[in-house]
Amino acid sequence: MTRSLEELLPGTRRALLHRIAVAQAEGRAPSLVAAVVRDGTTVWTGARSSVEGHAPDENVQYRIGSITKTFTAVLVLRLRDEGALDLGDPLEKHLPGTGVGEVTVAELLAHTGGLAAETPGPWWERSPGSLRPELTDVLGERPLLTPPGRRFHYSNPGYALLGALIEKLRGASWEDVLRREVLEPLGLHRTSVRPQAPNAGGWAVHPWADVMLPEPIEDLGRMAPAGQLWSTTGDLARFAAFLLNGDERVLSAESLREMRTPSAPHEAADVASGYAYCLGMEIRRRNGRSLVGHTGSLPGFLACLMISVEDDVAAITLANSTSGPLLFPLAADLVRIVAEAEPRIPAPWKPLHDVDQSLLELTGQWYWGTHAFALRLTADGLLSLGPLTGAGRRSRFRANGDGTWTGLEGYYAGELLKAVRRPDGSVGHLDLGSFVFTRQPYDEGAPVPGGVDPEGWRGIG
Repeated sequence: MTRSLEELLPGTRRALLHRIAVAQAEGRAPSLVAAVVRDGTTVWTGARSSVEGHAPDENVQYRIGSITKTFTAVLVLRLRDEGALDLGDPLEKHLPGTGVGEVTVAELLAHTGGLAAETPGPWWERSPGSLRPELTDVLGERPLLTPPGRRFHYSNPGYALLGALIEKLRGASWEDVLRREVLEPLGLHRTSVRPQAPNAGGWAVHPWADVMLPEPIEDLGRMAPAGQLWSTTGDLARFAAFLLNGDERVLSAESLREMRTPSAPHEAADVASGYAYCLGMEIRRRNGRSLVGHTGSLPGFLACLMISVEDDVAAITLANSTSGPLLFPLAADLVRIVAEAEPRIPAPWKPLHDVDQSLLELTGQWYWGTHAFALRLTADGLLSLGPLTGAGRRSRFRANGDGTWTGLEGYYAGELLKAVRRPDGSVGHLDLGSFVFTRQPYDEGAPVPGGVDPEGWRGIG
């Protein structure tokens, strides 16, 4: 009997169930649900509950807290891709009168705008949004704590400003724009601003006794774009697949790669722990694996969505308790269990259909000074440059259509690569952001900066 590639092995499924069972029991969560996505498909769901004989399924809503920020960031990137704004635009250009107009859109997305972490007044997550009807109520009298752009400082009010920016440019409420432009196209019918049955109730579990207290469920008003949403493991599994692969109806894969790219300066402790913030997404490291996504919490609820891009595996974990189970380590372990027990099977190698001979001419060994590099033409039509041995600067390059290529990552991100030809049309050298790459180390026939000693290479004699 042939097993479907989408189906996990029994041993893998048991390991996943064991892991969430331990998390729910040791974390003393009233309930905990989880899902795993591989190759864009949900391959496992699981649940544990304190109610005997009953456990929630992938269609039961939980509040997802700050995972909402990733949805808001998708809407902002859509506006950017349409040309309605630039990420470098100051907020004042599109939303005047906030008092923090010098902060850029990108800085708000990356939490580097210098804004306060929370709103003034009573704890906004546990009080009605009607207490903060205007942006001035959200920002308070001292909205900027540090100069914009200088450091990472997580700011919930910053995402309230992004929600107001979306409303201003779209001429509709953040909720309506989100539903029309993201939820409906992606089929996220169980994701909503307000709870829709069946939904879990939010609970606080006493730290020193096995008793519980119901948490209030508030409408966050202006703060909704920072943490209002309710969702399910089923919907978040579909959202995770979108965040990895893109959907041209919503946002391209290229823009989502940009969202997953670190963009914020961090404290030394964050650097040491492997944490970085991107544009509405977090990167965290655990057990040698990079995971990108977002965590979330509101009184009564915890949430986590994490993706291993390299493994093409994502995990979603949700619980209805204010504290207790550690959902990021749990999600990371679910990814690890699947990735290690059932490693990704690569697609078969296939040659290019067509090859440009002028591109083929560029491939092979090149030298920057005495450092040996290899330039390869890959099946996706990109050029890949990297050291022949060991670690070093490497990048893929995308063709610009004019005989030049632009670097996509690392040290060479955004840098221009071009082939410089001799009068007879042959390639003399490569120019990469002023670096001269030659076929031989310090080729005397190339314009090597500083020149090449005319006596050439020599020994000691």
